[in-house]
Amino acid sequence: MADVTPGVTLREALGLPTFRRAAPEVVAGRAGLDQPIRWVHATERLDVGQLLRAGDLLLTMGTGLPADDDGAGLAAFVDELVDVGSAGIVVELGRRWEQALPDALVEACERHGLPLVVLGQETRFAALAQEIGERVVDQQLTELREAQRVHETFTELSNSAAGPVEILQAVQRLAAGPVVVENAQHRPLDYFAGPDDAGSDAGGFLDGWPARSRRVEVAGRTGWDAANGWLVTRLGTAEHTWGRLVIGSPDAPSQRLVAVAERAAAALALHRLHDRDRGTLMRRTHLELLTGLAEDPDSDDVHRRCELAGFPTRRRTFVGLVVRPRVGTSPPVDLDEVAATVVRAAHGLRLPALVCEVERDLRVLVSAAPSADADDLVDRVAARVLAHHDVVLAAGRAVADRSGIARSVTEAGQVADAAPQVRREQDPVVHRLADLHLRGLLALLGDDDRVRLFAARELEPLRRHDSADSSRTDLLAALRALVLHPRSKTEAAASLHLSRAAFYDRLARIEAILDADLDDPDVRVSLHVALLADELFSDPRLTGDH
Repeated sequence: MADVTPGVTLREALGLPTFRRAAPEVVAGRAGLDQPIRWVHATERLDVGQLLRAGDLLLTMGTGLPADDDGAGLAAFVDELVDVGSAGIVVELGRRWEQALPDALVEACERHGLPLVVLGQETRFAALAQEIGERVVDQQLTELREAQRVHETFTELSNSAAGPVEILQAVQRLAAGPVVVENAQHRPLDYFAGPDDAGSDAGGFLDGWPARSRRVEVAGRTGWDAANGWLVTRLGTAEHTWGRLVIGSPDAPSQRLVAVAERAAAALALHRLHDRDRGTLMRRTHLELLTGLAEDPDSDDVHRRCELAGFPTRRRTFVGLVVRPRVGTSPPVDLDEVAATVVRAAHGLRLPALVCEVERDLRVLVSAAPSADADDLVDRVAARVLAHHDVVLAAGRAVADRSGIARSVTEAGQVADAAPQVRREQDPVVHRLADLHLRGLLALLGDDDRVRLFAARELEPLRRHDSADSSRTDLLAALRALVLHPRSKTEAAASLHLSRAAFYDRLARIEAILDADLDDPDVRVSLHVALLADELFSDPRLTGDH
């Protein structure tokens, strides 16, 4: 990530009154005009490179530079300025050169992208230096005030023992952009839209998130990924990273934004530490008990602790349940309130339950009497939770033996990963593996790159067509409508608000591009699998770089 220092750029400096009166002309290195200026030096010394720092602008009349016919000497002078990171050279015509600068000097600056500006009118270098210096100082003071605002914001959050939601809302305000927290497996745990996305769903920014995030590797604690426009900060230590904080930043981030990201990461880590140390005793105890039952279901010590906590384990039926806030909901879901609702719902049904938090999920294990319908009890708990919170509820299969507890809880997590994040009318109260069918299988295979390669290979020709088609004919949407309405092409056409003739025309174009028969069952199934895999895991852009 490039270091961005507060300061006026040379492009901005050329518009200042004193500069304008001097009739400036950029004769080389125009590409470097946006580099910030740290300070200004006026000198005729040839060895000025020893006095400069990165970002310093040199003002000169050229009297101390090598002779015009000493191309090597002029090039070496430019090389020295480039090595120290100078912001550019400003030369006043009249004293050394009347009309134009030596070609060797111009060519050397252009080769390195070092801005070279000539002034056609005589001017006082002291006035130029003062005007630029005042602007640099003003911007540095502004940056310091902003840094103070960042410091005060996070100090107040720390003093008030703010939770993750308050911390991320502060980041959203300070960054004026979208904010995401993901876990170590690159699953988004929380999302706050930027000001331009307010009121919209999370779709655009979060599309294909896990696949995109896996490709972003940042050296050090914080870095900027230009391809995605993400400022990424590690959460946790280098040895024990538990997630990352991502701030939308289309342009190279300022030091202020980097400070916001790193202060937020520290605040989240502090909250995690405090939550672990003070936590709610019940949830911490329940996590220990659930972990013990999953790892050593026959341990007498674990069973005694479960009995003391009011969670019977002998001759019972167990069901694992995951409760996950929907990403991007507004207002954001308070997981503490959801946990309290789950506890009240289970207590109201006289259903013993362990409730604990793991990476912004609630993991729940219920213990039902053998004579009870465990799945029905889970559905009733879920209905009470959904009446108050916008969450995804996923359950594993009921097991009658303690050795199956780990499998039921793991299955609930896999179902939650595969369940649609946007609520639909036809969705069940509780998602189960049997409800997900092919989507559930693909979720289990999600870490297999062969699935992503298959989806990219099947759909890439249509993606290329859609991106190049000036008429914006969305053939992928037509294909999706076809597989979602397998019994009626009329219904498929109506879902896209197209006439039958227009829809049939698009199907014919799909067949021509893919060189395939869409009525062939194997082709239809293959494309359906590719669409589902693409929806679940793939980057919305072409994934040919795998």
